Amino acid sequence: MGQSVQNVTFPSNGNTAHGYLRIPDSGSGPGVIVIQEWWGLTTHIADICDRLAREGFVALAPDLYGGPTTHDAAEAREMLISLPVERATRDLSGAVDFLLAQDSVTSQQVGVIGFCMGGGFALGLAAERAEQVAAAVPFYGMPKDPALASSITCAVQGHYGEQDGSIPVDAVQALFKQLEDVGDAPAELHVYPAGHAFLNDENLIGTYDPEAAKLAWSRAVEFLRRHVR
Repeated sequence: MGQSVQNVTFPSNGNTAHGYLRIPDSGSGPGVIVIQEWWGLTTHIADICDRLAREGFVALAPDLYGGPTTHDAAEAREMLISLPVERATRDLSGAVDFLLAQDSVTSQQVGVIGFCMGGGFALGLAAERAEQVAAAVPFYGMPKDPALASSITCAVQGHYGEQDGSIPVDAVQALFKQLEDVGDAPAELHVYPAGHAFLNDENLIGTYDPEAAKLAWSRAVEFLRRHVR
């Protein structure tokens, strides 16, 4: 029996948002929101949902761009700049409500995993929906507002590359120190001898690192399994 795949729509503050939903073979499991990189809801992000479903999770990737995708960095930058942060936040919040309302979701809270742009949004969603988010797993992403750390009370596990020229390691370490100081939930930071987007085997910038990707993925799955129940 194959995994159930659905392109779904869900309410988003009076409007309609879209996403990619993957349900495991078992028909149910804990819920996880998957947040895209600046390239859009690409086949890589859909594959992340597929992989999570194989691990027993119900995974939903909201389409923050509403359809467009790209593999051109300049175009991706323009798409990111043009993305209204408030609308993206609404869509992500709506995705949380939609996922928790699914009969297939067995958890009372959701996990959130995000990449690059989505890593920052994952931390933002953890702050915005603190009661509904049990764990956040940002990959090479930082929140636009570092003060958000004071509102994050869930477990956090971060994955960053020490050769990532866009995200200084000392800034990441400072963020995780803030997260540790907020409360009792764990704030795990993992830094790899890799560059930006090292988990993305479709990236065109040549920084995919199979060894780092394998280790980071195993850690992320175990972390989500431990905290999202």
